[in-house]
Amino acid sequence: MATSIELNALNTIDESERHGRPRDLFWPWFAANVSVLGLGYGSYLLGFAISFWQAVAVGIVGIVVSFLFCGFVSLAGRRGSAPTMVLSRAAFGVEGNRLPALLSWILTVGWETVLVSLATLATATVLRELGWGGGTATQAVTLAVVAAVVVAAGVFGFGLVMRLQRIITILTAVLTVVYVALVAHNVDWAAVMSLPAGSAPQVVGGLVFMMTGFGLGWVNMAADYSRYLPRSSSGPAVVGWTTFGAALPPVLLLVSGLLLAGSDPTLDEAIGLDPIGALSALLPTWFLVPFTIVALAGLVGGAALDIYSSGLALLALGLPAPRWVAAAIDGALMVVGAIYVVFVAETFIGPFQGFLITLGVPIAAWCGVLLADILLRRRDYAEPELYDPRGRYGAVRWSAVALVVGGTVIGWGLVTNTFAGWLAWQGYLLGPVGGREGDWAFANLGVLVALTIGFVGTLVTTAGAVRRQEAR
Repeated sequence: MATSIELNALNTIDESERHGRPRDLFWPWFAANVSVLGLGYGSYLLGFAISFWQAVAVGIVGIVVSFLFCGFVSLAGRRGSAPTMVLSRAAFGVEGNRLPALLSWILTVGWETVLVSLATLATATVLRELGWGGGTATQAVTLAVVAAVVVAAGVFGFGLVMRLQRIITILTAVLTVVYVALVAHNVDWAAVMSLPAGSAPQVVGGLVFMMTGFGLGWVNMAADYSRYLPRSSSGPAVVGWTTFGAALPPVLLLVSGLLLAGSDPTLDEAIGLDPIGALSALLPTWFLVPFTIVALAGLVGGAALDIYSSGLALLALGLPAPRWVAAAIDGALMVVGAIYVVFVAETFIGPFQGFLITLGVPIAAWCGVLLADILLRRRDYAEPELYDPRGRYGAVRWSAVALVVGGTVIGWGLVTNTFAGWLAWQGYLLGPVGGREGDWAFANLGVLVALTIGFVGTLVTTAGAVRRQEAR
């Protein structure tokens, strides 16, 4: 029930509790990605100095392909009826999986912080536009209210999250359409179409940014929602509904954001400071309150999924506590992080891009390992042995751990983060392609390289091991 605290945590979902259809996955994935932040990505993508059509192409490819990864991980959830960070033990070993669990926990807490921070900034900006305040006190109250809703969703768990997501989907879809219609007159087609085309490194950089900003930011939790589906559910339907529900809203929002940002360089710059606040400046006063509702709903929807899964990741790390306690701990960390972004950081885009690319590298390496492991398996998981280091999956699969560590070390050497000075150490392998100031420095090839190392390395090194596991 939505009003009772979920008791399931890392355990396999009992057959009696498995319910629903693959198309039910549409609701949480759509709601989590219909955030108005998707409009802001138009500005971020044009920041790679590419043309409108190049941005549309890399945006669509980056969004759809990265969410297709989520679809495949969702398929593992149906096969194993356990959270992502439990199913990952089949590839890394029961104890070895603490490494990806740590990465997942940091990533999800980071995303919670980003989304709650944006909700706070957006609400304060809109209230200031209306003449109702918007200063430090307003931001503090808004942060407290938004955080309370998000933490409640994490504490109560699956039932409340799924109910909340269905409501958010309908509400935000309608109001976002109205928003796009109201700001359409701001589009300057001549300015948009005159944007110069970028070179190959710039296009690749935009593609990587979209992948890390969308699917690679969700892939570590994709099975957490499909695990409740019956084992008889169609595999292609699970993959399809996850991908479709997650990719549809950001693709549509991205195109609208590209048109707006490409029409006005001033707006483009403002989005880097306060993306949703800048977008609200285009609206008539009467729609500011509905806009605040849609912005908050979309951001809360994403943060609700994040805090639910971050709690599961913390348990997978070994926290000896109920799931709701883990969610509450993550909520406290989320508030601390949001206070920094709202009240201390000078710009939003700097910490955001540094966060995406830096964590995007190890997550891509882990994703490659897990996707290859899922591809190699022909049978459902041996559920009890996912919790026993003496079972068929073992305590530590050193090959998988080595692929993530190696992929991360190489990947960080091939990315740069100019917005965040404390990440200046990255890019130490860029010498052969021009160094940290060369054309390829901002393509962030390290994410794609890490993904490839994890995927190909697993196919090469573990095919025999998987066959022996499934023969037991």
